[in-house]
Amino acid sequence: MNGVDLIQRLRSEQNPALLEHAAKRAESAQNRIADRITDFAGSMRFVYLHILWFGFWIGSGVERYPYGLLTMIVSLEAIFLSTFVMISQNRADAKRQVVANLQWQTVQEEDKQNEQLLDLSNQILELTKAVHAYAAARSKHGA
Repeated sequence: MNGVDLIQRLRSEQNPALLEHAAKRAESAQNRIADRITDFAGSMRFVYLHILWFGFWIGSGVERYPYGLLTMIVSLEAIFLSTFVMISQNRADAKRQVVANLQWQTVQEEDKQNEQLLDLSNQILELTKAVHAYAAARSKHGA
């Protein structure tokens, strides 16, 4: 299985709790905007766009060295991008919390099932002892 097949399979087998979380998140316009910005800012298109922009700015002589306006624009952009990084981290933390809650619920359900299985095993053990005792008593009286 190649990497593309694995990624497609993982996307098709997403956790239902995460899908529900994403649907709730998508209800908010602010979340959709923040998600789009962080998706773009974390892409190579963003890098290429900045290479072209900086190259054009410096190459065309929009302003002279030390590029005060460009520095201010880039500083403002960095402030906003750092905020979007924190938003993205909060989004990732919320996803991890959804998964952790689902895993805890699964552990609790498995614990209940284990207790039930243990109870059934003890009942089977008691019945087996009773059958052996009955068989032993029958063999003594029958012999």
